[in-house]
Amino acid sequence: MDSAGGPRHDDGGRNWLALGALALAGCLWGTGFLFGKIAMSEMSVSENVSFRFIAGTLALSPILLRRWEYRGRELRLILFASLIGIPLQFLIQFKGLELTTVSHAALIIGTLPVMLAISSAAVLKERLEGLEWGGLGLSAAGALLIARSGAAGSSGPQPSMRGDLLVLLSLCAAVVMIVCTKRLIATHNSLHVTATLISIGTIMLIVWAELTEPLRFHFSGVAWGAAAAQGLFATAGAYLCWNWGLSHMQASRAGVFLNLEPVVGALLGVIFLCEHLGPMALLGGFFILSAAVYYTLRPHPA
Repeated sequence: MDSAGGPRHDDGGRNWLALGALALAGCLWGTGFLFGKIAMSEMSVSENVSFRFIAGTLALSPILLRRWEYRGRELRLILFASLIGIPLQFLIQFKGLELTTVSHAALIIGTLPVMLAISSAAVLKERLEGLEWGGLGLSAAGALLIARSGAAGSSGPQPSMRGDLLVLLSLCAAVVMIVCTKRLIATHNSLHVTATLISIGTIMLIVWAELTEPLRFHFSGVAWGAAAAQGLFATAGAYLCWNWGLSHMQASRAGVFLNLEPVVGALLGVIFLCEHLGPMALLGGFFILSAAVYYTLRPHPA
């Protein structure tokens, strides 16, 4: 604000930059399933997820040079969030992706804002009104329609109910991670919390992979490029854009850009992998995105 109380001339430009950063973050997250599907044509699920987060951790490593500030309960909380949010969430999610299509997996991700609303009602005792309960039902119906839909008559990749349900299950881990890290971000730099969580989770991933299925390294340049792209774009780049945009924009306005992830992901699957979305999947996607947009745009209590 200037001395007269009016907005500064650069506020409008910064708001547009923040909106652009948030939109770019949503789009970058939407590329993760496409690159993952390409990498898993040669890599196992654990290899793909491990190499993705190794690349992401290397890109975020300069942020970790700050002083370590986590002690006692906070240390236990970030360790728990790292375990739930990285190895558990992404191993389940990409196992589901292995069994279903990119477009189906991406659309199911659209249920995340609604699941966050449910967790807020359960954990933070927020009251849900009639329309909000209707949104929950609409989103649940959309996920069920996608899981039950097929791609009969299509020569492209085929979805599976098991894969769709695994992707949906992984979102429960995502919600737990968000609730845990929300407390840490209240007292620590959000970007440092994110980089620390990803780094610890990556170490856990590598340990798990080596104990269950040792990592291999003889892959084609295409597979390596897809794994690196997930780490650089869908992990490091997306989080950097999101955190910067969020620091210059109200969270209630920023949330709507999360809905770009399922839209971009589904479009990439259809365009580049020749996937087919049947009528039930399209209707389910419409239900999910409608509910997600409502939840991210509805008024939030102070």
